[in-house]
Amino acid sequence: MLVFASRDQLAEDVARILLRRQLGQPRRPLGLATGQTMAPIYAALAEGVQRLPGPQRQKLRRDWLSFNLDEYLGLGAGDHPSFRAMMNRHLTMPLGLDPDRVLVPDGQAADPQREAERYAATLAEAGGLGLQLLGLGLNGHVGFNEPPCGPEAPCRCVRLSPSTRNANASAFGGEATAVPEQAITLGLREIMAASEILLVVTGANKAAILQELLRQPATPQLPASWLKGHPALTLMVDAAAAPGALVD
Repeated sequence: MLVFASRDQLAEDVARILLRRQLGQPRRPLGLATGQTMAPIYAALAEGVQRLPGPQRQKLRRDWLSFNLDEYLGLGAGDHPSFRAMMNRHLTMPLGLDPDRVLVPDGQAADPQREAERYAATLAEAGGLGLQLLGLGLNGHVGFNEPPCGPEAPCRCVRLSPSTRNANASAFGGEATAVPEQAITLGLREIMAASEILLVVTGANKAAILQELLRQPATPQLPASWLKGHPALTLMVDAAAAPGALVD
């Protein structure tokens, strides 16, 4: 586990990792997440890209291919709280990326389950995930893989728990009831098949669930616990999230 003095320092380090990977020879696409944990990371990444020489910026844009974890059902790019709109604001536009290379499930698909299957097939055709960036939900979810959830759960439609809807209410005017009840998410099957995973945890409100994650054996009641079985997992936390997790 890597502990950083502040969220900003952590964001800068994660951004450097992402930038270094994308400037290399990425053979598999990048897996991305959304949420409050990710916004400063994408801001730091945009600053790093702006400092690159022109040829390197062009290479990064040319080689970019990413798959987002999830999207709310019923929302699309024209809806401010959607994850597609969030990625447009925080990543696609600041980095000058082709929107067709920043993939997000279609939350407005007529058949959401078929869309989940299509999205999983598109990812498989691209070679599966390379580096997957993850946050940690207050109830231990990753992506929208709500508990209980086993490690073989595939990309699918899910019903969001009340705690997740409450946690995401700030993007919906503070109204948990305005948060969609369902979403499409990549499953732990796709996440665990990534070649490398960065799990980023920030804020004092995540200290308790992080402590539970570090102490608990793998269990469906704590979906993130399955990540501990991944051979290339890196846990990166800020000081606010870390203290409770480090208590013996």
